[in-house]
Amino acid sequence: MCQVEEDYNGLECNQEKIPVPTFRLNRKCMKCKEETAVLIIRVNDAFCRSCFKEYFIHKFRAMLGKNRVIFPQEKVLLAVSGGAASCSMLSQVQEGLSREAPKKLRFVPGIIHIDDGRACGRSAEERERSNAQLRGIFAKTGFPYFIVPLEQVFSLPTSVLVPGTSDPDPSNPSYKQAVDQYIKEKQTLTDENVASAVAKLSIEDSSYSPEHKLALERLFSSLKTLTAKEDMLQTLRQHLILHIARENGYSKVMMGDSCSRLAVKLLSNIALGRGAALASDTGFSDPRYGDVVIVRPMRDYSSKEIAIYSRMFNVPSVFISGLDTKTHDKASIQRLTESFVTNLQADFPSTVSTIYRTSEKLHTVMPPQCQTAEPASKCLLCLCALDTKVDKASAFHATLVSEQLSQIKHQDPSLDALAQPAEQCCAGGQGCGTGGCCSTNRLPSHQDLKTLLCYSCRLTIKDMEATNTLPPYVITEAEKRQKRSRMRMEISEYLLEDGQDDGD
Repeated sequence: MCQVEEDYNGLECNQEKIPVPTFRLNRKCMKCKEETAVLIIRVNDAFCRSCFKEYFIHKFRAMLGKNRVIFPQEKVLLAVSGGAASCSMLSQVQEGLSREAPKKLRFVPGIIHIDDGRACGRSAEERERSNAQLRGIFAKTGFPYFIVPLEQVFSLPTSVLVPGTSDPDPSNPSYKQAVDQYIKEKQTLTDENVASAVAKLSIEDSSYSPEHKLALERLFSSLKTLTAKEDMLQTLRQHLILHIARENGYSKVMMGDSCSRLAVKLLSNIALGRGAALASDTGFSDPRYGDVVIVRPMRDYSSKEIAIYSRMFNVPSVFISGLDTKTHDKASIQRLTESFVTNLQADFPSTVSTIYRTSEKLHTVMPPQCQTAEPASKCLLCLCALDTKVDKASAFHATLVSEQLSQIKHQDPSLDALAQPAEQCCAGGQGCGTGGCCSTNRLPSHQDLKTLLCYSCRLTIKDMEATNTLPPYVITEAEKRQKRSRMRMEISEYLLEDGQDDGD
């Protein structure tokens, strides 16, 4: 904090205090018109304590009621990072399920926290301290919770990268039928049964196997830029949350992304080349995974509103350092965008809301029938629709050609292994000990993975020194997709030759 009389290298900051107009100190609440306002959210939005709490709660319930994607008695997993936004979301759900709530929430919540301390460089003592604080917060809610280390991504199955069968459209009359069914079938559990049901906790031990810890360190040390590290961390986090949700029967996952966070995410994703996936990354619901839908009920709240609510009503939160903690403004694209939006918001208060309202007008490029399409039509990492159709992007094709020529010029061994014939690959026609040619059983290289990734994920993989540091489920799925692609090419060539023979 900057103090007026503090000395900075011999330079004193002698700024005159701007007098606060007296009419601002005696403003009445804009809603009840009776109580004295204790806070001002925007220029003309002054609230008293009780009206601000009612306003905050109503905005959360209105967001869920307007979209109608969560059905009664549906299992919903709350992704809590420990920050003010996600903890405020947890507080809203906890209050909405209480007996005093006038309109109770009807879904069944659970909590998940991903412990990414080893990837972010935190010590074992810091991780244990933050996990202990989070356990205390989660235990008071009475909800089942999961504290999962990021190292567990190295034991995930390949089914994580295969989109599941999507649920029916919640906008049809089946939503009303589900509500009516819930009202008719009241819960018959007694208070003791409910208490015993919610007291069942599932906690993953953060001390995972040493091999997985070393593998995680090798993965993030192979990434050369902080931009690629943050993007990879976000991807692995999503995969782990998706696996836990499917394993425990959760069909919805709530994220605590605020309006300010989504504004930064929108601009940074454009800079990262994720323009085709903006609607999924910043919208209220993200159905790209099919059977598990990501929802963002906090997207109407600004960071200022969340900070005031957390401070005023003592919402517990835990500060956990991340990859960009204590870094300069130009350390990564995400960090630079956040600094740009924050500084612009200080001078122009409508900056964040303008960017956010723009994101509401975006629509996904993925047609509805593409949700049940085969996995090869989606990106290997982010599971978005592939946006790298070379035949429709001549500039993109020229970039690929120039990269290939550059690699050939420097005699990249991965390209030599890719281009050599099968009879030369296996000496004397002998196998490589794996039951086939080594060109079909080797680990995917940078060039091999490019055909399976969207444009943004290609940039992330391009910043990796070695692709063999990726988790096994990613490499296994990449090999499966490459084999399917080669098989289709062989079948199409065979049918083409067979058709030509029949014509002759």
